[in-house]
Amino acid sequence: MLELLKNTNFDFIGFRNKAFIISAILIILGIYAFAMVVFGKANLSVDFTGGTNLQIRFAEQVDIGTLRKVLADEGISDVQIQEVSGTKDFFIKTKLSDTEKETIQTKVASIFTNQLPGKRFEVLGSNMVGPGVGKELKNYAIIAVCLALIGIIAYIWYRFTFISGIAATIATFHDVIVVLGVFYILNKELNLLIITALLTIAGYSLSDTVVVFDRIRENMGTMKSRDDFGKVINRSINEVLSRTIITGISSILALGSLMVVGGDVLFDFSLALLIGLIIGTYSSIFVASPLVFLWRKTIR
Repeated sequence: MLELLKNTNFDFIGFRNKAFIISAILIILGIYAFAMVVFGKANLSVDFTGGTNLQIRFAEQVDIGTLRKVLADEGISDVQIQEVSGTKDFFIKTKLSDTEKETIQTKVASIFTNQLPGKRFEVLGSNMVGPGVGKELKNYAIIAVCLALIGIIAYIWYRFTFISGIAATIATFHDVIVVLGVFYILNKELNLLIITALLTIAGYSLSDTVVVFDRIRENMGTMKSRDDFGKVINRSINEVLSRTIITGISSILALGSLMVVGGDVLFDFSLALLIGLIIGTYSSIFVASPLVFLWRKTIR
């Protein structure tokens, strides 16, 4: 396998205190963002707040940017538009709901008729997501993330030790909550696709942590009683560092392509995965491994 870095000898454990300070700041930001999500104060999508979903089919090709601009000019700026690949269909989601005087379907159809003359279209379907359904989906999303973290503890406990499971779970929670915090600061919309990204990040972070833990376990098998556990961890991380970098670069190239050619719908999803990839690599080295080191140091 290609090896970018050979015979590295970085002192990762020696950097743990500074890394913990950085992580603590990021986690506080993430917890604040999580609280805003729970209380409905974040930029939540129609999936979580309720609103109206429309499916519209045009007879001619229409640019998605044009549709977004036309709606924004008419006061519907808080809208999510998704183009169905290979067709002229569009899914339009807005947080606006029907009123007694006018339905959202009628309003959007009127805007397109007036602002896009010559562009024939038909409304294929319309449905409204009530606030109760949105709240239920939000609760299910939170439960899904929590169950994923519990599953990580069980898996790592089975593969390694209970403390390793706790360390891996803390690192995974760290990654998910940091991405959530960054998206809150950027005022990015949180939807079901972003929840999917968060669960994917949890899986990637776990995979990266398992690789490091597995090498630590192998090196502990050859460790002499006089060997320092911190040196064993440093040696283990340095041994898999090249693999980690190559995996990260490969993933970054794929996500970069999605961000460039995937359109607006996939941009935020790809951005979440990209941030999660970077943070996940960081946490497996500077969060999970140092936590195992501190536990072993404490019991001694």
